[in-house]
Amino acid sequence: MTNLSPQIQADIKAISSISVVPTILDMVCHTTGMGFSAVARVTDTQWVCCSVHDKINFGIKPGGELKLETTICHEIRQSGDGVIIDHVALDPYFSTHHTPAMYGFQSYISIPIFLKDGRFFGTLCAIDPNPHKLSNPETINMFKLYAELIAFHLHAIDELVEERRIADLREQFIAILGHDLRNPISAISTSSQLLLRSAADDRTKRLAGIIKDSSVRMAALVENVMDFASARLGGGLTLKQNPEDDIAKVLNHVIEELQIINPDCVIKTDVNLAQPVNADSKRIAQLFSNLLANALTHGKAGTPVKVKAISENDVFELSITNFGEPIAVDVLPHLFHPFARGDIKKGDEGLGLGLFISQQIAEAHGGKIAVISTEKETSFTFSMPLN
Repeated sequence: MTNLSPQIQADIKAISSISVVPTILDMVCHTTGMGFSAVARVTDTQWVCCSVHDKINFGIKPGGELKLETTICHEIRQSGDGVIIDHVALDPYFSTHHTPAMYGFQSYISIPIFLKDGRFFGTLCAIDPNPHKLSNPETINMFKLYAELIAFHLHAIDELVEERRIADLREQFIAILGHDLRNPISAISTSSQLLLRSAADDRTKRLAGIIKDSSVRMAALVENVMDFASARLGGGLTLKQNPEDDIAKVLNHVIEELQIINPDCVIKTDVNLAQPVNADSKRIAQLFSNLLANALTHGKAGTPVKVKAISENDVFELSITNFGEPIAVDVLPHLFHPFARGDIKKGDEGLGLGLFISQQIAEAHGGKIAVISTEKETSFTFSMPLN
């Protein structure tokens, strides 16, 4: 087996990992009365045994080879059709065929195994030195069913291998984002801050400010993509809940930050947390910042954005409402899909991950985000159970 190609060795290993194959081979012999059955991997150059049930001491084992041209499976690979022989001596074609004479069998059946994508894998075959009645629908259909079952399992193994390969790529992807991108962005941000402090002229200060703002935006994009990778590609977002965190203080901090960025906007707040909120405060801030920033961006100029937070009856509810054009009906069902952005205002371009990540944060807390959009106002409401 050591002389076989890595692909053939992988195919033998795949067949050996299918627990039902030995049972299939045993049932083939038991049902037909034949003494030898096998699953063979057949290529344009090789016939290799993958699994075998041998009661007649034919002598081949998994990994063993027969010269391809000496087998009937070679012809089956070329034609794509099965071969059934009840009695070689009475068969007008196979009575003079070299294969039965070489291997000493009088009965033979071999059905091709085709993979899901249509590629020929090999055969499910059986031989015996004595004649047997095989040319009947029951036996042929049994072989075909077993061949399809083996192909099904091979496809499942291929999918598992592909999933593992993708999982490795995910880990590499997240590692690159976590280290190879964040570190240089951090260096750019730090350097821009030093330039701002030491700049002697307005032009240098302006350019340093642009660099700093861009690095902050880049860092936010990287964080969003990392969250997307964790939520969609990995095992989901992880929470660090702390019952001691002051959620009201967290919400007010987000409001203050966005108010500084949007000095012309009015944010009306109503925060009344009668019950303590045990949540991941950093994630709640992220969710709230995404929703509030969207409301400020898409609200009608000159109208306030209303924020209401309550915790009562074992429920925490946070709503953000703005006034202006409603969300289009065809956009609403896709709002929380990744990369769904709807109409984008100039200067507000992004990856379209904010609402998707916000919904993932909500779900990680056992909650949800609901949207109501009318001609008058649009409200996003996050609610989660407190118990």
